Amino acid sequence: MADVLIIDDNPMIVNLMRRILQGQEHTVAVAATLAEGLVKADNAWFDVIFLDVYLPDGNGLDSIPHLTQTPSHPEIIIFSGQGSQDAAEIAIKNGAWDYLQKPISMDEVNLAMRRVLLYRQNTQQAMPPLHLKRHGIVGNSPQIKQCRTDLAQAAQSDANTLITGQTGTGKELFARAIHENSKRAHKNFVVVDCAALPGNLIDSTLFGHERGSFTGADRVKVGLVKQADGGTLFLDEIGELPLSFQKSFLRVLQEHRFRAMGSDHETSSDFRLLAATNRNLDQMVQAGLFRQDLLFRIRSVTIELPPLCSRAGDIEELALFYCEKFCQKYGLERKSLAPDVLEALLAYPWPGNVRELVNVMDATINAAYYEPVLFAMHLPHHLRITIKQAAIKRRQDKGLLQSSTPETPAPPLITTPTELSTYQQFRENLLNAGEKHYFQNLLLQTKGSLKEACHLSGLGRTRLYTILKKHGLNRKS
Repeated sequence: MADVLIIDDNPMIVNLMRRILQGQEHTVAVAATLAEGLVKADNAWFDVIFLDVYLPDGNGLDSIPHLTQTPSHPEIIIFSGQGSQDAAEIAIKNGAWDYLQKPISMDEVNLAMRRVLLYRQNTQQAMPPLHLKRHGIVGNSPQIKQCRTDLAQAAQSDANTLITGQTGTGKELFARAIHENSKRAHKNFVVVDCAALPGNLIDSTLFGHERGSFTGADRVKVGLVKQADGGTLFLDEIGELPLSFQKSFLRVLQEHRFRAMGSDHETSSDFRLLAATNRNLDQMVQAGLFRQDLLFRIRSVTIELPPLCSRAGDIEELALFYCEKFCQKYGLERKSLAPDVLEALLAYPWPGNVRELVNVMDATINAAYYEPVLFAMHLPHHLRITIKQAAIKRRQDKGLLQSSTPETPAPPLITTPTELSTYQQFRENLLNAGEKHYFQNLLLQTKGSLKEACHLSGLGRTRLYTILKKHGLNRKS
């Protein structure tokens, strides 16, 4: 029998589920909030977790990666009263075992439990663990742990594997790691940048050519496909592969045979295909820009890499890793990171993902070349500017929200005894509140005209700007 956790805030659903599961002699624990469920999952053993989507303190779908990485590595069954195709897709991609829609019958619950426990029994049978060569893959967030699990599974087979993710998330890094952990590691890892393939020389580049096969072919050339014989062929940005060439490559992928330009016979190449893209290939298929049969062929296994902004827990570890790496590269003593550096790195959105972080750490090490500690001042200007501009915008948005009602009530002059502080603090708070109230009304009355505001207030433009900035106000307020 199994240990089950139900995370749902609906008492009727919980009581029904509890009766059904206990009737099958399963042990049942219950959590009414996401926070409570995470605590229980972190500190107890569960085989299965039934997880609602809409909970009082969060979305259950967001917690799937965390729950699957808790000590018991439970199977997650999502059950929701507001089913949607998008939610089902997110659930499955995040690692859920199944997605069920309420109301759930007794038969559905029992069938789901039989299937999930059979699956769990089979997957937990003894098998030799794969000790991964991580090849520079840094991080221990739930998202990256799942990617490493997918990597290990891909490395054990010869299945064609598609690696997806935004630019800079480490697709080539994962491809190399798959190769290094596979039985082909002693052979070539051949990289093909599909975006850089010359349009008139694609066949020659991939399949090679004989001497004299075209103008300028003064010697025999071995193509990249043949160079990958016995090893791995990595097609980077496969979404850029010309549609006119996709049919030819599909046949090569199926038969592992091809004909070099100018040759009168075919040759073979025993390569394993890995491909990567930052584009949505399904949408490209619908738009007629990518062959559906080729897409089916290249994604026997899929690994989806998360953007860096969704795995913030890895940022400090990545920063320290590359800090040490660049210090070694430049022959410098190891440097430490001041708290304000980590605060800045965590506040930045990282549109360029891990690749951008690597470049930032390189620039930061150079800016503090002989200094033992990295401070925020050493970070590149564009990063610091982006963070400050975002902070100012948040304050401005907050000011706009607070001042959106024309009839802003005046601040209270008298507080209750429980709110009393020192007289100086009380006076400063009161003056700040009154000052803000005055300038909110000033902007409203002058309809944002700074010239008129200066005239009415008797202040100079510089002084007025300073006070408005202090309170997060602007002329649109």
